Amino acid sequence: MKWTLPNILTALRLLAAPGVALMFLYFARPLADWLALILFLGAAITDFFDGHLARAWSQETKLGAMLDPIADKAMVVIALMVIIGYSSWTPWLVLPATVILFREVFVSGLREFLGDVSGTLKVTKLAKWKTTVQMVAISVLFSQGVFEHYLVMSAMGMDDEIVRNILNGTAEDLMGLRWKQYGMVWAGLAGIALLWLAAALTLITGLDYFRKAIPHLKEET
Repeated sequence: MKWTLPNILTALRLLAAPGVALMFLYFARPLADWLALILFLGAAITDFFDGHLARAWSQETKLGAMLDPIADKAMVVIALMVIIGYSSWTPWLVLPATVILFREVFVSGLREFLGDVSGTLKVTKLAKWKTTVQMVAISVLFSQGVFEHYLVMSAMGMDDEIVRNILNGTAEDLMGLRWKQYGMVWAGLAGIALLWLAAALTLITGLDYFRKAIPHLKEET
């Protein structure tokens, strides 16, 4: 196994995946949200650089080819698990996340079953876009948690009526409650919209992989 710089970046991305969940076990919010967001963004950026550097430096290896999709799937699956676990379990979030998680398990199962001919399920450009949209959606949803908890912290100790008046614009906003609420609302809406887009791309690419696998699933006569 060759531990080139691209392979090291891929391995670090793989290690960052469980690190996202650990942030919520060892740190209080919103610090946990910040750390998870920074860790996830850093790992997502390496997803571009490891492949780009491997091709540019002619350092493409079997180790990198094996680790790269595993790291991507681990990042997405664990991050979605954390986001859903700390959310209100709204169907608008759970449904697209379920589609994404189901597809990842389904395609992984197909690849394992096909074995030596799994090369027929090569990663397509649309699948790469799917991964990119997933990572952007998850990053935006993590930022919603940041806005939400700073809003709660700023309103702590205030009378509920005062908070309502500030948010309605009928009282002076000395603590910046309104912009934090706007950030929370728009990050949530944008994150969910992007997650639905990612789920649609996930479904399309999953069906494409299944179509390519059908000839290898037919019984011999």
